[in-house]
Amino acid sequence: MNFSRTVGDRTFGLTWVRLSLLVGALIAVAWSYWPSTGGSLNLRVFRDVTLYIAIPGALAVTHGRRIGYRVNRKAIRNTLVLLAFVVPIYVVGSSLPTIRTYYPMWETNAALGSFLPHAVKQFIVVLAAETYYRGFLCVGVRKIGFKSVFVSPIIYAFHHLGKPPVEVILSGPTDVLFGAVDYNCDSVLPSVVAHGIGLMLLDWLVLHEPLIPQDTVLNWLSWLPVHL
Repeated sequence: MNFSRTVGDRTFGLTWVRLSLLVGALIAVAWSYWPSTGGSLNLRVFRDVTLYIAIPGALAVTHGRRIGYRVNRKAIRNTLVLLAFVVPIYVVGSSLPTIRTYYPMWETNAALGSFLPHAVKQFIVVLAAETYYRGFLCVGVRKIGFKSVFVSPIIYAFHHLGKPPVEVILSGPTDVLFGAVDYNCDSVLPSVVAHGIGLMLLDWLVLHEPLIPQDTVLNWLSWLPVHL
């Protein structure tokens, strides 16, 4: 008998999907009330790895479930497509005044000795986030069908409050897009790579003069009903 699968079928009378949603909600609350990391990237890494990777990962292992940690041809293809789609968005976004004021979120500079360690730690934060939002709460509950893509957008948007307004309004649609791509290939590889590389690129661009003049980008996006 496969013990992990037996455990995974019912835990405290809950199916895997219901258990995942319950634990996912508790993690969201814990993340919100965890004492402030005080602008420390090291503390942010510890918090996010603990809540977003360790807990969902332990639950998945003990229950014999997958939460998107797999690499296959379809996942690689989706990764390249998603990356090609989001990179221009990060390039354009890096010229916005509110984005340039907010990023980098943690202190760093353009010197490689400072930027590379910063980028590695930030990538770990992204890996943790994607494991939770797109892995645990999307790919991990794919048994409910495509509607699993719509499980986490509200939580994801809520956790973006306090960031630049344009990022807040785009966070929900971004969650759906990333979730749909990951759901399609049953892997979090696309969102991890696209989000991770995109954020590193954004920080690098913000530390330099805009590739696209600010006035040009502001004109392009003037139709958006938010402060840019």
